[in-house]
Amino acid sequence: MNLKMLSILLFLAMISCAGNRSAAVGSNDTKKVLIKTEYGNMVVELYDETPLHRDNFIKLVEDGFYNDLLFHRVINEFMIQGGDPESKNASATKRLGGGGPGYTVDAEILEGFYHKKGALAAARQGDNVNPERKSSGSQFYIVHGKVYDEEMISQIEERQKFQMLRTEAMKLFQERMPEVQRLQSEGKNDSISLIQLEVQEAAEKSVNDSLFKISDKRREIYTTSGGAPHLDGAYTVFGQVIEGLHVIDSIANVEIGQADRPVEDIIMTIELIN
Repeated sequence: MNLKMLSILLFLAMISCAGNRSAAVGSNDTKKVLIKTEYGNMVVELYDETPLHRDNFIKLVEDGFYNDLLFHRVINEFMIQGGDPESKNASATKRLGGGGPGYTVDAEILEGFYHKKGALAAARQGDNVNPERKSSGSQFYIVHGKVYDEEMISQIEERQKFQMLRTEAMKLFQERMPEVQRLQSEGKNDSISLIQLEVQEAAEKSVNDSLFKISDKRREIYTTSGGAPHLDGAYTVFGQVIEGLHVIDSIANVEIGQADRPVEDIIMTIELIN
């Protein structure tokens, strides 16, 4: 085989490989599920960028785990939540929201995946008992949300900044607790006040504006289609409703009773459609 022929074959092989890579990342390979309710159906696209949540959700769907469960918690202009196995055939007085498959899923909280209307996200326990923000093994919510104006967005930024500063300051103060306790025993309250000022200054320096500032892209989303921006960065978003947004509106507007549970049960079934 001469060098010219070898070059041609290598070139054709490169084209073939490139074509195969393109096909592998095509939209046709993106996993989608169909959530059926009496209020209509929703098609949800699952993100490949959150593979732990995607694969776990697909497995539960294929096992029929979600069939006949309830959307047990509904808050208008916020979200609709389901996936508690204890909600299947649950009595009207049973308190729901604590059930699961017996495991959690490691957080996959990624920049760029926002809580816009129709976002599919994983429910979880609070930071006080779940600092790693691990997700429930089965419970999820779909964002209903609302449209925000610029002033409301700024208020959210201020609250997020305050929460970040408080968390960081508490962490830094805890690190200096032995010193504080020694100063307390010596009655040196002025020195303790100085430590508090130092901790506050250090916290303010460590909290970068980018951590709480809402970008122009996010602002556009939340001031047009709406969502729940205060949840960004705290919960794993792993999918998006691409058909049937009106179904979220219908469910979010039902009559609710105690613990935000709909008065009339909203039963779901979920199936994989590709």
